[in-house]
Amino acid sequence: MDAVTKRYPDGTVAVDRLSLDIPDGAITVLVGPSGCGKTTTLRMINRMVEPSEGRILIDGVDSRQQPVNTLRRSMGYVIQNAGLFQHRTIVDNIATVPRLLGWNKAKARDRARELMERVGLDASLAERYPYQLSGGQQQRVGVARALAADPPVLLMDEPFSAVDPVVRKGLQDELLRIQDELGKTIVFVTHDIDEAVKLGTMVAVLRTGGRLAQYAPPAELLSDPADAFVEDFLGADRGIRRLSFFSSAGLDLLTGPVVPAGATAEEIAARDTGGAPRLLVTDPEGRPLGWAGPDTLAAGPVDAARLLSYGRPFVAGRDSLRAALDCAVLSPTGWAVAVDDTGRVTGVVSQQAIGDAIRTAHAAGAKTEGATGAEPDGTAGAGTDGMSGPGTDGTAAKAAR
Repeated sequence: MDAVTKRYPDGTVAVDRLSLDIPDGAITVLVGPSGCGKTTTLRMINRMVEPSEGRILIDGVDSRQQPVNTLRRSMGYVIQNAGLFQHRTIVDNIATVPRLLGWNKAKARDRARELMERVGLDASLAERYPYQLSGGQQQRVGVARALAADPPVLLMDEPFSAVDPVVRKGLQDELLRIQDELGKTIVFVTHDIDEAVKLGTMVAVLRTGGRLAQYAPPAELLSDPADAFVEDFLGADRGIRRLSFFSSAGLDLLTGPVVPAGATAEEIAARDTGGAPRLLVTDPEGRPLGWAGPDTLAAGPVDAARLLSYGRPFVAGRDSLRAALDCAVLSPTGWAVAVDDTGRVTGVVSQQAIGDAIRTAHAAGAKTEGATGAEPDGTAGAGTDGMSGPGTDGTAAKAAR
């Protein structure tokens, strides 16, 4: 996008000279308060709204050089509440764009069923109608429909904002999984900074009036906001959010405080607890049951009802330091339980040890930032190359979120 402006006849400026270099094969998130031009910007990309000034380049070609219908059919579009055709079955909703492109009905339906599986929809839902699905299922249908013709660009306008937090998290995780598989160029609009940080490879923070405040990878945005507006928009807990980009892989996990439910008194006495106030009891398969004092365990068979809850575990190495810290805070002992991908305990770690790891990670990050430097204007390379620029990483610890 090159100096794109949208000015309405009454003089209202919705977007003001916006320049963004949107990386290929990545998720670029537009975030900001109401009235900052997020949706208008998205609609100008597929010419649902025509810009008043400036150019939008796709692979170096001005979007106005393409017939508008051809342009729109080359882009998937997902909106809030999915926007499904209520009189069509789920499979036919998904097959809409392939049918418009001339695919025969059988081929389009086969593609639709393939995409139902990809977005996590059961095949039995194919012949149902939208009103028979939950809100989360309808949003999955919307994503599948947008992907049906395999478009290189996917535009998403607050697609998950109308569902509850649990469903929303599941949809976000599903989008990241699909993106890992397909590598689409996605432009995603949200007003939720947590969603922007979780999903975005690059995040553009817009001010009211459609002016760019900062354009940067999420980790840079959280560590170095460009000005007071961005800092205020990110919120007072941006330091906690930043921990999402630090992996838990380096935590010093202790196995001494971990004992199986059938351990003998001698085995319990021989344990080096490493300062843990209690012992973590596991079932025969190594999964956590709860915390207990040595005296309780030595007295006889473990009664699960008498064990102190372990809160919830984190997956060591895959989850972030933020997740590990959250688990420690939720645990009544102040110690977090680490598990592997199968749920078996790999060790425990104290809040103090997690704090030490956080300080180490911050120190390492400061050295890296000092060595590489940053764009002095805080725009991380905002430019005029439209949507044709090279991918920008900015996701060193995305897998740890």
